[in-house]
Amino acid sequence: MVKSVTNSGGVSPIGYVSVQPLVNSLDGNGNSLPHGIIYNVPYLRLQGGSNAVIIDPQVGDIGIGTVCDRDISNVKTNQAAAAPASLRKNDMSDMVYLMTIIGATPTQYIQFNTSGITVTSPSTVTINASSIQLNASSGCTINAPSIMLNGAVNQGSGSYGGNSNFAGSMTVTGDVTANGTSLHTHKHSGVTVGGGNTGTPI
Repeated sequence: MVKSVTNSGGVSPIGYVSVQPLVNSLDGNGNSLPHGIIYNVPYLRLQGGSNAVIIDPQVGDIGIGTVCDRDISNVKTNQAAAAPASLRKNDMSDMVYLMTIIGATPTQYIQFNTSGITVTSPSTVTINASSIQLNASSGCTINAPSIMLNGAVNQGSGSYGGNSNFAGSMTVTGDVTANGTSLHTHKHSGVTVGGGNTGTPI
């Protein structure tokens, strides 16, 4: 069981955990003897170079680890090839925490099943990138009580075009141009001030 973690989900190097082995030892008389806490245990992260999936262990996680056959203290310190720091072998002090194997139902997750992929979070989902491209072969639906778009919006560029339909009213603080004609400044011909109905815009 994880008793402490140096990281808490932030963007940082892989950290360490303190763990409590849960399967007790037995003495010659069959008495159960609990293990002590093992400190400074590195844990597994899905990472290659500077690319990573950051899911740090949390206190209370019950997981599985592996014990290295030699003392890995110098390797942990130097993060490079090094001689064993002692002559100990197959010692729990040289454990690496691999993953959680017993846990509660998650509330934040990426789910893969036969229906597709679902991303669920009870809070904010943030995507940071220099540019984002979303490709959908049949359609794209955004369901939200309020949608905020910060930045210029272009519709119909590329291989997809079509009309735009709005079920509610539209408020525009600037001008609206339709087929080259300004809604705010266009004039109607043949109309005198103070009388008569206007025709279609020109």
